[in-house]
Amino acid sequence: MSKRITIDELESYLWKSAVLLRTNIDAGAYKQYIFPLLFFKRICDVYDEECEQILKDNDGDVEALEWEENHTFMVPKGSHWKDVRSISENVGKAIVGAFRAIEKANVEKLQGVFGDAAWTNKNRLPDELLKDLIEHFSTKTLSLTNCPEDELGQGYEYLIKKFADDSGHTAQEFYTNRTLVHLMTEMLKPKSGESIYDPTCGSAGMLISCIAYLKNKGEEWRNVRIYGQEINQLTSAIGRMNLFLHGVKDFKIINDDTLKKPGFVDNRRLEQFDLVLANPPYSIKQWDRAAFESDKYGRNFLGTPPQSRADYAFLQHILASMDDNTGRCAILFPHGVLFRGEESDMREKLVASDMVECIIGIGKNLFFNSPMEACIMICRKKKPSSRIGKILFIDARSEVTRKNAESYLEDAHIQNIAETYLEFKEIEGFSKVETLDVIKSNNNKLSIPLYVRGVAVVSEEENSLDDCLAEWIESTKRCELEINEIINLLKVGEENEEI
Repeated sequence: MSKRITIDELESYLWKSAVLLRTNIDAGAYKQYIFPLLFFKRICDVYDEECEQILKDNDGDVEALEWEENHTFMVPKGSHWKDVRSISENVGKAIVGAFRAIEKANVEKLQGVFGDAAWTNKNRLPDELLKDLIEHFSTKTLSLTNCPEDELGQGYEYLIKKFADDSGHTAQEFYTNRTLVHLMTEMLKPKSGESIYDPTCGSAGMLISCIAYLKNKGEEWRNVRIYGQEINQLTSAIGRMNLFLHGVKDFKIINDDTLKKPGFVDNRRLEQFDLVLANPPYSIKQWDRAAFESDKYGRNFLGTPPQSRADYAFLQHILASMDDNTGRCAILFPHGVLFRGEESDMREKLVASDMVECIIGIGKNLFFNSPMEACIMICRKKKPSSRIGKILFIDARSEVTRKNAESYLEDAHIQNIAETYLEFKEIEGFSKVETLDVIKSNNNKLSIPLYVRGVAVVSEEENSLDDCLAEWIESTKRCELEINEIINLLKVGEENEEI
């Protein structure tokens, strides 16, 4: 069947799949089941489309169907969507069997991509529910003709956003407000042929934004090398699926702890990249500070952060991962990194390094379930000569729109902030270029109100209180998440005993 699917049809189709789960599965767990099924359906529909074209190109020679070079992914016999659809009993077992067979047939690309959700737990996923899900997904053919990569990728991003809205407490682990991501991309301006890295990549939204930027400019994007690392196994799998569905093939996503075990190392040195985008977890306490204190990769060149806040550990990892000539980064941070006393020695060295190029304060409520204001720190290994010894401060707290209980940056906001940064210009009450000498005279504090004149100066105490409140909210979310993970592990254990 060939019928071009509109974006509205696609979004409705994808969301209805989640609605089917509502009575059986917690909202926070939708992504464990819907994303793998969607990816499975896409793989099989594209495989069928490729088979049809292969037969046309090879005068009906069926042997050509077995050539791996003719396919994006191989689908082994008995493991196709149609095979699973024909099953009426033990449907979860059939789904798992198909997933593992496809992963094995494409081990270099797809190992572990489908995750390890409890598909065979009939108390949570009875055969009738799985059949309903499969029949729903079967109502559309997700071939490239019907649903090109960019459009399916857009639908996938829509689903990620919906899951973030619906699940709340688990949202920030895999979703960053996309308007902030677009702003960061617009300021760093990715180039064709560059290497792009996100050390805490979540669902790979920042990496995909760079690809989208190049596509929109009509520039070559297939030669861009994409790298990411993500500590959460499910989230890293979602990121890999996201990249594949957007048509990105030259990428590597590693599932591991970036601070404890960086995944991109070349001869005992961190690999270096042209561009780094990141939204590290804010002020985490559970990290291996002792190992970082004697880090074998030299990532503690500014010092060792306190156990209570790993922000400067992520910052140093990112700075060490930037290419010495072309390296530049944009990082989302809590405001506390700009002035907290416990990090003053590291901040002094950071300012002296002259790698910080711009600090941007952004508005409230741009993060799920958190009213806090954050900042974007832009650093560059080799600044243009006109910017050496200077830092641009931008107070963009008012550049935000709130509508239907959602805060976001409009295109005009993004253009205004990006243009101010790119032109490195001063605007009364909005931006100020300051010299390192002046910053040093302020004890190396990078608080935006200290430098942007004509705005109400927010005291450090106020900022600190907001920071502490946001940290408390985040810690309660992490606690809830960890409890839910323990409960899920217990359920999986019970299920395995039943099997």
